[in-house]
Amino acid sequence: MLPRITAAVAVALASTLCFTACATPGDLDLTLQHPSQQGKFVVRMEPPATGPAVNQMHAWQVRLSSPDGIPVSQAKVSFDGGMPQHGHGFPTRPRVTREVSPGVYALEGMKFSMTGWWDMRLAIQSGDVTDTAVFNVVLTDAGLKR
Repeated sequence: MLPRITAAVAVALASTLCFTACATPGDLDLTLQHPSQQGKFVVRMEPPATGPAVNQMHAWQVRLSSPDGIPVSQAKVSFDGGMPQHGHGFPTRPRVTREVSPGVYALEGMKFSMTGWWDMRLAIQSGDVTDTAVFNVVLTDAGLKR
């Protein structure tokens, strides 16, 4: 009888630890537009119109402007990110591939491999001005949590 109780306790403890470790923090900023870390740019992340789904390739748009609203053209934007609580990146290699219109950049190769909290990190360079921006997204079975 003791081994059965011990096994049940072990399963309950493991489930509790996983739930605690994988639970999305309640205070995440889920806005998709805000100033870059040092305020040198305003960055807006635009998901696909149909919304991203688990295990499907999709593209986003990155809108980049100066603090006074002027589109920033010919910037170099690099991308990184992943699931902070799981310690892994994206299952693909998303990257900004081109500027589709003044200040609007295509972020292609996106794929979320599971639901949960993902961070999206951008490094931006326009001329001699550099800054970074971080966005948090929470993907649920119903799509992006807002």
